[in-house]
Amino acid sequence: MKRTELKIFTGRSNIPLAKEICAVVGVPLGEATVESFPDEETFVRINENIRGCDVFIIQSTCKPANHHIMEMLIMMDAARRASARRITAVLPFYGYARQDRKDQPRVPITSKLVANLLVSAGANRVLTMDLHAQQIQGFFDIPVDHLYASPVLLDHLTKQFTDRQKMVVFSPDVGGMKMAAAYAEMLECPLGFVAKRRTSATTVEAFNLVGDVDGMDVVLVDDITETAGTLTAAARLVKQHGARSVHATVSHCMLGEVGFQRLKSSALDGLITTNSVPLDPKGLPITVLSVAGLLGEAILRIHGNESVTGLFKVKGY
Repeated sequence: MKRTELKIFTGRSNIPLAKEICAVVGVPLGEATVESFPDEETFVRINENIRGCDVFIIQSTCKPANHHIMEMLIMMDAARRASARRITAVLPFYGYARQDRKDQPRVPITSKLVANLLVSAGANRVLTMDLHAQQIQGFFDIPVDHLYASPVLLDHLTKQFTDRQKMVVFSPDVGGMKMAAAYAEMLECPLGFVAKRRTSATTVEAFNLVGDVDGMDVVLVDDITETAGTLTAAARLVKQHGARSVHATVSHCMLGEVGFQRLKSSALDGLITTNSVPLDPKGLPITVLSVAGLLGEAILRIHGNESVTGLFKVKGY
């Protein structure tokens, strides 16, 4: 039986990552016109035959989030109307993931709304990485392959920090303890956390820590940062308690001007992240690791109807 042809397309949110993924998979990036009219409406045209093909559309829903989400929906609608056999939405970063529950009166559950929109537009399955909330997988009635950036990040950390006796993993807030605990277990080092109080949407006050940091190399583990408020507040606190160095690792780094300014004057010695969203380090000590190999291998396995479980394994463990 002839295997369905694999096609990969991308929106405009993260074209460099899409090209890297195509190089890993060994297929050319699909030809598509994606442009905006003067009134900022999005126009899409698939410029090649995809009838009966297994189509993967790559799009990180990063800033401007609404524009990139709409672009993704339009691309999937175009692929569906072009008779693609299966459409997989590849979202290295899933936007609106922090609006995953109704924690105030009269507010939406926007991550569920985004899930509904993706399915309505034509997605047959979803491939994403490091969701802010695990329960978002349950918002879909289609298969969701949820990858973790930890194999890529941990591989780098094991090479950078060789003295594990002087290393400690910290969560910059209580909510991230599960992720930090997984890192601490893999790195075979102690675990701690910082208690924080959010004073506004962009301002955080770190006021207590649990764990020993005196003379230690501290690694702060989080899934996402935009304003760097949580990370810089935690870094300042652990440095005040005698930490020898403080580094942070985040899966999705979407720094704005406020975030860059905070990092410039922060106690952080370095930030390690992935290219799930485009990032210009602007001369700061930011290490950007590629997840193209991880996503590319997942695409190949999904296309071949193989298990993706092996992608969760970390080298050397």
